[in-house]
Amino acid sequence: MSLSGWTVGCFLILASTTWAQYQPDNDEVVQRTYTASKIIDHSAPEIDGHLDDPVWELASWDGNFVEWQPAENTPPGQPTDFKMVYDDKFLYVAVRCFDSVPQKIERRLSRRDSFQGDRVTVMIDSYHDKRTAFAFTTTAAGVKGEEFMSDNGNNWDESWNPIWYTNAKIDEQGYTVEMKIPFSQLKFGKAEEQVWGLQVFRTLFRDNERSVWQRIPREVAGFTSEFGLLRGLQDIAPQKQLEIQPFAVSQYDTYPEEEGNPFRDGSDYPFNVGLDAKIGITNDLTLDLTVNPDFGQVDADPGAIALDGFQIFFQERRPFFVENKNIFDFRFAGGNDNLFYSRRIGRSPQGFASPADGEFVDAPTNTTILGAAKFSGKTKDGWSVGLLESVTANMYARVVDQDGEERKELVEPLTNYLVGRVQKDFNNRNSYIGGIFTATNRNIQDDLSFLHRNAYTGGIDFRHSWKDREYYVEGNLVLSNVQGSEEAISITQQRLTHLFQRVDAGHVEVDPNRTSLTGTGGKFEMGKAGGGNWRYEGGLLWRSPELELNDVGFLRQADEIVQYAEVYRLFLKPTDWYRQINMGIEQNTNYDFEGNYNRIQYQFNGFISWINNWWTEVGGAHKPRIFSNTVLRGGPRWRYSEENYAFLFFGSDQSKKFNFVMGYVNSQAKQDNFSLERYVLRFQYQPFSSLNISLSTEYEKNPNKTQYVTETDFNGDPRYILGGIDQQTFSTSLRFNYSINPNLSIQFYGQPFISRGVYSDFNRVMNPVAEDLNERVSLFTENQISKNESGTYLVDEDLDGQTDYSFSDPDFAFVQFRSNLVVRWEYIPGSELFFVWSQGVTGFGDPMGSLGSNLDRQILGQKPDNTFLIKATYRFIL
Repeated sequence: MSLSGWTVGCFLILASTTWAQYQPDNDEVVQRTYTASKIIDHSAPEIDGHLDDPVWELASWDGNFVEWQPAENTPPGQPTDFKMVYDDKFLYVAVRCFDSVPQKIERRLSRRDSFQGDRVTVMIDSYHDKRTAFAFTTTAAGVKGEEFMSDNGNNWDESWNPIWYTNAKIDEQGYTVEMKIPFSQLKFGKAEEQVWGLQVFRTLFRDNERSVWQRIPREVAGFTSEFGLLRGLQDIAPQKQLEIQPFAVSQYDTYPEEEGNPFRDGSDYPFNVGLDAKIGITNDLTLDLTVNPDFGQVDADPGAIALDGFQIFFQERRPFFVENKNIFDFRFAGGNDNLFYSRRIGRSPQGFASPADGEFVDAPTNTTILGAAKFSGKTKDGWSVGLLESVTANMYARVVDQDGEERKELVEPLTNYLVGRVQKDFNNRNSYIGGIFTATNRNIQDDLSFLHRNAYTGGIDFRHSWKDREYYVEGNLVLSNVQGSEEAISITQQRLTHLFQRVDAGHVEVDPNRTSLTGTGGKFEMGKAGGGNWRYEGGLLWRSPELELNDVGFLRQADEIVQYAEVYRLFLKPTDWYRQINMGIEQNTNYDFEGNYNRIQYQFNGFISWINNWWTEVGGAHKPRIFSNTVLRGGPRWRYSEENYAFLFFGSDQSKKFNFVMGYVNSQAKQDNFSLERYVLRFQYQPFSSLNISLSTEYEKNPNKTQYVTETDFNGDPRYILGGIDQQTFSTSLRFNYSINPNLSIQFYGQPFISRGVYSDFNRVMNPVAEDLNERVSLFTENQISKNESGTYLVDEDLDGQTDYSFSDPDFAFVQFRSNLVVRWEYIPGSELFFVWSQGVTGFGDPMGSLGSNLDRQILGQKPDNTFLIKATYRFIL
């Protein structure tokens, strides 16, 4: 059997709840129903947090909440009640959170969607599909947050930003919350009476306790599917949404001036205007449009460096692409592999200018998105649909010669991206089947024939659950086809993802005459997801050598077959010394399509939440067999020495004003082939309710005796040059958030990142699959290798006094600092002002210097690039 590396035991941590009395009589779960009252002959409540409006007398209170965490199905520490009324346009919610010690209510001011302190959450499954829901959260400080829930509570989308209204007040009985939720922000079909799923959660922050209105046993496989019912909504007409949000951005950039370079005179003044729109085609299907979008207030990507040559996956942060991304998501084979990776749209240009000596270049850093449209939603019949189209512009690098003459060179062609996704629920919402199609079409011209002209992918996926969703079987199948010039397809075959040129591969080879490439991939998995205390799963996934997704998707490596299995034991009932324990074992094996047995791994993971809300996570793995087809970048298969690794993390009570996480990771390979030591320290501090400070620091040492350097040639035979590397990396991320009120905040993010690598003990590959490291490589002697004044290593392999081959000094020191300071003011619901200061420094330090000296010289001692911008948006609701 086998298993993927994701750990079972991810439990939802939510907010909100209500108590009047607790009267459990047995363990049977009964679905509860709340009936809302229609507002007749009364004025709607004023949303001020006080529950003194006469209209609230129309509705009855409900409560009887039960604890969900830590001690499921027991009386909660504090009771909660709620009631609901409605009119033709809005649903109104009142919540009374009783607290016997009101002065201990944690009232933390924060930015929207930060979910800090005491809070309540109202979740509404208006589709009543038992898989999706809209979650509205209000904290005791009156801070709002909202999320779109999908996949039966497994996915939470915080980017969803509906317009709604809320307030909270603390009094001698605890605190109260009022909500006003427009029906236009929910999705539902026509019916004489709406019947929706409903859940209300309360978080008692100081005790890390969650209580719920509708009991959900911790061992069940679903979450949204276990909601209670909301009834009484009579003759509610579906509301079509129409929102238009124009924006304007004024920007000022400063940077170090470069003498003689007309493109680097020290400052720029760009200005941008655009438009975002949200149009309700029907009540449950929405069209989102963006014209000339701006993403200036988006956080910078974290620093990273990859010596293995693979592309680095970065999270999507742009609001247009993040919202409703779950509909377009198609992860098919574990990890980050996905048929749709929205970071491809607006990517850095893939071409480069060709300046002559003395010429200056102004190259764009990103591709301009001319416009994008997204049609998405879910119908009452269980159809989830998504259609996204985006067009990016021709991008040119400007080149100026010594006489001041300017020319343009195309570096990215006009490109159209199309993504279509559909999924249908059936079997009482316990099963689904779906499909996806993507197309990337480029207008190839000039010197960009190395790019694919067309790229298409398609896939189908399914999941079937039975016995109250305790057991499941799921799978998918994907197909890709890329088309282009002989040059483009030849380059694809030789990229690190594919490596058809591998000298010892009998099942693939580079065909320089091909103009297309077609591949497949997929996954099949079965398992137990709920019921009792045991969880298990097992499956098989594959990526054929020809599979190529990286035009609008993400694929790290093709030519792989993986078998995986895992078994977990859950201890969900708290005792006098722990709240929860999860323990599991995992196993996986890897093969390529030639049948080579490349890897096997055995792993243990354990997690415990202590009774005092501290926690510990521990694990380890044994890898007796590690072969790689990619280490030598087109050379033969490479064998690493047997590896063992372990990790230990622990953290304090996250509800305290000061809390921390500490961690240590250690990996060791036989014969000291390589090792890894990583130290992690994170802490958060809330000195007072409106200020939150967090710091996350990592230091890593990663020596390796066989780090790839280059490939060269000696008398017609390839030579694969490796070296011993001493690599050290330090990064730290500092964040603070100061909230003046729930709608006005100041946020700062800063991250220095430093990584340096010093090489020594250069060697060449002898027998790449030998078990003994000394047989795998041969060290160059002092008589065979020397370094000249220009920093080039000269190798006289046969000791005849002549240089047989050479390579550049691979030592490096990469230094980067990025920061964002953002003042955000939501001056009316849905309309915002941003004042942003971004700063960045990127450079290359002294590899022989310490991390501290490089930090001083390259970050503290350099003049940074600065961007100052003001962005204003206004949302029209029609």
